Amino acid sequence: MIDATPDTGLPPELEAWLAASLPGLDATEDVSWPRDNSQVWRVATPTGPVYAKISPSEADYRREVYAYEHVALAFAEHEAPHLLATDPQLRTLLTTPVPGRVVRDLPMEQPAERRAHELAGRLLRRWHAHPALDEQQVRDRVVAAAAAQAAEAAQCLERAAAVLTADQRTLVAQVASDLPGLATRLPIVYRHGDNSPRNWLWHAPHNTLGLIDFQMADHGAAVDDLVWLHGALWPTRPDLRSAFLTGFGRDLTDAEQRALRLYTARLAVSYLTTGLTEDNTMLVDRGRTALDHLVHAAA
Repeated sequence: MIDATPDTGLPPELEAWLAASLPGLDATEDVSWPRDNSQVWRVATPTGPVYAKISPSEADYRREVYAYEHVALAFAEHEAPHLLATDPQLRTLLTTPVPGRVVRDLPMEQPAERRAHELAGRLLRRWHAHPALDEQQVRDRVVAAAAAQAAEAAQCLERAAAVLTADQRTLVAQVASDLPGLATRLPIVYRHGDNSPRNWLWHAPHNTLGLIDFQMADHGAAVDDLVWLHGALWPTRPDLRSAFLTGFGRDLTDAEQRALRLYTARLAVSYLTTGLTEDNTMLVDRGRTALDHLVHAAA
């Protein structure tokens, strides 16, 4: 991370760039996520607020700039931020605000919550509708990634077998054996890459939803964008699953439904194994709970 100046809280290079790019620079607020590689500021100007972001890496920067080209064509200003300016040397993006509050941990009545998830499904379907320049190249990457995840699942199974139930061991073994083959049959789309309620903004006055944070966006398997929801939220809230898929506007294929279960199981057993290695009870519980849900859903 770049050190900030005490007056504005901005890195000096960013402050100078913003001063040259904006009609005026008033108050700033650090709105970064609580992790080391997140650097985002809300910047007040005479014409309204904007957001400045320093991408964690060159790859993140390239992905996000490309994503904003898609946003400009496919989304209204209340549905996603729009790009105002960039600086490749600073890896900085300047974007418009989106109305609303982050859905994660936002107290919501169930009708509003279901509406938000239905709109999230609609937005994701439109996000996915951006064709790849070389679908076979993307397919090869998806299959290679699935093979790597299958190998990881096999290692996790060996390390965590003693704390897994028989059904859980069977499920993780299926990840190791079946995931690469399934990956050859999955629909290829333009993925958001981090599709979860922490990147959805609910604007209660107008009942609208916005989508943010595009640094992980890339072409890949559509079900990648559903893994977090399938593992962490939908098991206890089938109404939200139904609402999301209604908005999504299409049924998952048989291969997608099976792959989604296996991708989620791979993530869950990875959490569990990491938690055991690091003596992290939270990760162990998260992994075990997700595996329990997956097994019981198939019973």
